[in-house]
Amino acid sequence: MNRRTDIEAAVRAAAPHALLATVRTELSSAYGALAVELHLADYGLQVLTSLDRPDDENEPLSLHNSPEGRAFGSQEPREQQVRHDDAVDHLLPVTVRGERLGILTVRLPQALSTPELVGELTHVADLLGHEILVAERDTDLYQRARRTTRLTLAAEMQWQLLPARACTTAEFAIGAQLEPAYAIHGDNFDWAADADELTLAVTNGMGEGIQASLLTNLAVNALRNARRAGIGIADQAALADQALYDQHRGALHVSTLLLRFELATGRVGVVDAGSPQLWMQRGREVRRIELEAQLPLGMFEESQYAVQEFHVEPGDRLLLLSDGVYEAVSPLGEAYGQRALARAIQSTRLLPAATVPRAMLGELAEYRGTETLDDALVLCLDWFGRPEDPDTP
Repeated sequence: MNRRTDIEAAVRAAAPHALLATVRTELSSAYGALAVELHLADYGLQVLTSLDRPDDENEPLSLHNSPEGRAFGSQEPREQQVRHDDAVDHLLPVTVRGERLGILTVRLPQALSTPELVGELTHVADLLGHEILVAERDTDLYQRARRTTRLTLAAEMQWQLLPARACTTAEFAIGAQLEPAYAIHGDNFDWAADADELTLAVTNGMGEGIQASLLTNLAVNALRNARRAGIGIADQAALADQALYDQHRGALHVSTLLLRFELATGRVGVVDAGSPQLWMQRGREVRRIELEAQLPLGMFEESQYAVQEFHVEPGDRLLLLSDGVYEAVSPLGEAYGQRALARAIQSTRLLPAATVPRAMLGELAEYRGTETLDDALVLCLDWFGRPEDPDTP
């Protein structure tokens, strides 16, 4: 226990850019580690890139067919024997509240690789993940390492606006992804949860490039400002609508889908202000939840918004989709949302929420058959419901 406490203290005291070096030193001293490496998932969720190798030596590892990628996908520690050496590589997921950051690889002598020690190394990987998120306030090191190519300025603005790409609690699990990851401009997602409720928002600013990104930034921050004032989602939409109209006088607008979940009951309030769609999978049934369409934010002065309601049950899955998903067309001209979308939802039903968006966007790319710069957003929410209190009669 003292060994683990000493490592925690050293990592928490490390300079933001020196977290891996500190972990490497501590694990070598405390556990006899022969090597320690950190690979981070890139923005497109395609590869794992090494944090500290020079660029000319940095061969990204596939998330789909490498041992590290399989550990990332399963979110379970894995082991592999080192060739021509009496040593074992331990591949440990680095994950924070459902947000999958990467893989920490720790090489140990065979004789020291015990289940108890692997449990301690798993704790170190968790600690490293939390410290990376804190350190990113003060260094660009970790964000640079996640890039396989340069982000456009619009994409940079959008990724900085996001809360994370996944979140897991007792009541729900969320996963979300944007494409094209390195050139996104107008699509965005946001969420916030407290003890009683979860609020989700999917937004799509009109236009392209910087204009769309600036418009979405204004909308998201206006919604956050209202939400943090404790205002309901109808008034959140109205205040964001006013902020956008005051700035652009109706020339530009933002499509938004706002949801508020009561964690204790599963009651959901929703404001449909534009193009994002809401789909539900309950058991083997997949259907679109039809909502009363209301005006996009910023289109007219002093628009009023109404909340509609429905309920979710434990085991339900919700998909929030931008028009870049359901309006995409095949080479034969058929829209993805006509039939292929329901099939994609069914085909990914056994995947955890965090991996569903990437899988669906991969299927969407195959369906289109051609490259496109259209934004596409998938947000998946699995609803577990509030666990029953065993002391409640």
